[in-house]
Amino acid sequence: MSLTFTLDPAVTPALRDGILDLWTDVSNAGGAVGFVPPVTREAVRSALVQHFAAMTEGRTRLLVGHDAAGAVAATSFFTFNTHRLMTHWAWLYTVMVHPRHQGKGYGRDLLTAAEQAARTFDGIEAVRLTCRGGLGLERFYGSCGYKEVGRIPAAIRVAPGDDRDDVIMLLPLG
Repeated sequence: MSLTFTLDPAVTPALRDGILDLWTDVSNAGGAVGFVPPVTREAVRSALVQHFAAMTEGRTRLLVGHDAAGAVAATSFFTFNTHRLMTHWAWLYTVMVHPRHQGKGYGRDLLTAAEQAARTFDGIEAVRLTCRGGLGLERFYGSCGYKEVGRIPAAIRVAPGDDRDDVIMLLPLG
């Protein structure tokens, strides 16, 4: 069974809670989505509220994947550049698939849906994301068409003595 993806869904309490649960569960499973486990829903809530605020301002768009039961199973957020010299590419943030769905190809499906969505955005020629080194994420993104275009050594401090590279990936749409 595959996921059903929706770009710019209505933000309902059920969607909000579903994303909050997803982000918390992914973080606690060791996912590299801005937190280090253990994390609570309350700790994640402020980051989600920031995404929602940017959505209301038109700076961010949400792509969400629902599973067959209708539960939020995957998300990613597009953020558009405000710098006049960089408006031709968008960021992809908080790329997540629920741990219960790992290994089903949903991560690849999410990135395909994100690419398809980005191709509909006026003037966007590429999608850029960053990922935490040391987890093999750059290989996964590479298998989905992204190219590593930069790396900042030890830019992410997961814990004292555990620094990871910040890997910059780009997907040209042309």
